[in-house]
Amino acid sequence: MEFNCIQDCSQCCIEREYYPTKKFGKIGVLILPEEKERIENLAKVNKLKIIILPRIGVSEKGESGPSKILAYQLMGIEKNGNTCPFLDTETSTKSPHGGFPCKIYNERPLACMTYPLLESEPIKLDQKCKFCKEHGTADQNLNSEIESLLKIKMKMITNAPHIWRYATGVGEESDKVKIQTGWILEE
Repeated sequence: MEFNCIQDCSQCCIEREYYPTKKFGKIGVLILPEEKERIENLAKVNKLKIIILPRIGVSEKGESGPSKILAYQLMGIEKNGNTCPFLDTETSTKSPHGGFPCKIYNERPLACMTYPLLESEPIKLDQKCKFCKEHGTADQNLNSEIESLLKIKMKMITNAPHIWRYATGVGEESDKVKIQTGWILEE
C-alpha cells in the first residue's frame, strides 16, 4: 500500500510528544547542525519567531555537559510545545491533502522528510500517524523517507563515551512538576 497523508490532517505538524520520558519535556522537530542556520534564515524570511534548543550532545567527560551538539530541535509555538511555527494555520489555501500547508515544505528539515518512519530496528511506521493507524502498513513510495532517515542516522554515529539529552522544560501544565530543563547525561 502506498503512503499518503489523510484528508485534512496536519497532526504530525501540530502534536509534539514527551521523549524519552516526561522528565525531558516535549521534543521539537529534530534539526541537524548543518540545517540550523538555514531554518533560522527561513524563519526570518517568513517573519517568524522560532526557538531552537539543543537536543543531543556528546562529550569525552561526563561531568560538565556536552562538548559537541549532534542535533537541535525546533520547538512548537504553543505554551505546551505543540504546533510547528512553519505550519500556516491562518491561510485559506490548504495543502494538496486538505490540511494546513507548510510554509517551507520544499526546504523542510530532514526529520520532516522522514516522517512517518521511526528510527528503530527494524525501521517502523509511527502508529500515531492517522494513515498508519488506519492502514497499519505502507510498503510503497517511502524511498525518500528512508533516504532521509539514513542521513540522520549517519549524523548520529559517535565514538564519544558520553551522550547528553536536553530537557526542554516544555509540556502540559499538569506535567510541569515532572519536567526538567537543561542537559541530562544518559545513563
